[in-house]
Amino acid sequence: MEATVPANDSSPAVDRPQVELIQDVFDRQLETALSWRQSTAKERVARVFRLRDAVIAHRESLYEAAMKDFGKPRAEVDLGEIIPIVHAAKDFSKNLAKWMKPLKVGSTASTLGSSARVQYQPRGRCLVIAPWNFPVNLGFVPLMTAIAAGNTVILKPSEMAPHMSAWMSKVIADCFPTHEVAVFEGAVETSTALLELPFDHCFFTGSSAVGKRVMEAASKHLTSVTLELGGKSPTIVDASADIKAAAENIVWGKLVNNGQICVSPDHVFVHASVRDEFIRYAVAAIRERFGASEQAQRASPDLARVVNERHTGRVYGLIEDAKAHGATVICGGTASIDDCFVAPTLLTDLPPDAAIMEEEVFGPVMPVIEYQDINEVITKINQGPKPLALYVFSKNRDFTHEVVQRTSSGGVCINHVLMQFNHGKLPFGGVNNSGLGGSYHGVWGFKCFSHERAVMKQHVLGMQLFYPPYTPLIHKVLAWFERLTR
Repeated sequence: MEATVPANDSSPAVDRPQVELIQDVFDRQLETALSWRQSTAKERVARVFRLRDAVIAHRESLYEAAMKDFGKPRAEVDLGEIIPIVHAAKDFSKNLAKWMKPLKVGSTASTLGSSARVQYQPRGRCLVIAPWNFPVNLGFVPLMTAIAAGNTVILKPSEMAPHMSAWMSKVIADCFPTHEVAVFEGAVETSTALLELPFDHCFFTGSSAVGKRVMEAASKHLTSVTLELGGKSPTIVDASADIKAAAENIVWGKLVNNGQICVSPDHVFVHASVRDEFIRYAVAAIRERFGASEQAQRASPDLARVVNERHTGRVYGLIEDAKAHGATVICGGTASIDDCFVAPTLLTDLPPDAAIMEEEVFGPVMPVIEYQDINEVITKINQGPKPLALYVFSKNRDFTHEVVQRTSSGGVCINHVLMQFNHGKLPFGGVNNSGLGGSYHGVWGFKCFSHERAVMKQHVLGMQLFYPPYTPLIHKVLAWFERLTR
């Protein structure tokens, strides 16, 4: 995923009128943010529902925008953009009042005679930078979460999906005055102007490379950040797995949104004894769903396009590089750059120095890697950056347990792909290179956009017992406390 944030050595031209408007909106959101600290759950849910209802009301124009930007099928807009927003709104309506209640905590040995609680306070003015692959979902769900936590928001959608970005801007303008929620469209110069402001929190979804620049810019103001990144999410297919079901499910997950998903199965490790069977079922699934020929696949209404010509060239370049290094093309392998089309492709016999073995694919190309010893696979996974997702297909509980225990990833899904992202009661986020600064979805999102404020009240006794001079009695009492807390 990408977002337009300038490299360290770039100095993009800045549109002064837009910068002044951004500054004005940012300044006016301060008063709102301060007043919203005292907002009730009912008031916050009303704002969330206002946005949800607008998304539903404008869904037909969203279908049109998604078709223009991606050739995205209506079903994938429903599954990937609209339904997550509806689910999130329902979750907030059912649970927000409970989440907002202060959490009482007990006293410790050294704080007897006191009461204490954790109070969830809005962070304040928040910046949400959304990616291009699921612009509405990955822009509006964090936005809804932020306002559910009592924050104001400025949203920066990606200009790489211009029609969906314009749709988002119109929907927000219809729902909120800019001193509550605002959208600023644009490219590098817009991101530059926004990141120069001292937001109270920045929520970014995109690539690791750009995430580092966002974090660097935020550090100048000590702005807290949540980075939802990506990486090469591995999939393991054990010999005990239901191979047909595994192949069909992995192909589905690989080709939803044409593989442009941060939790897409990037590459598949398949046990040598079932490799040929897996490939046979995977090829059959591709041909059954999208057509047996390149011409049929290009005409399929159910296969989205790559977002633009540059990314199409990048994905096709990975195929050509793999072939040059001796990889075998099982199916696909062709592309039409002008049409932003890459045929669904399976590659085998990949050498370790092929670029596709190191670079996140983010497209409809799936390397299939044969393995004999699971220890070698686990070592390979642990040698690379920690992925956002890990998928394991196996009927062997001991095998699954071993893989989960010996690896690290943002999330794990067993005998399925993508669904850990859709599960609204699970935290979603990465680890290190695949994300940091907190997870979101459900209560984790509420906490992500909240400051967990410690509040303590002393009722009796207190530290006056330990004021200087430090007499022998004080030393005895302290020794007693130390023994008590062991």
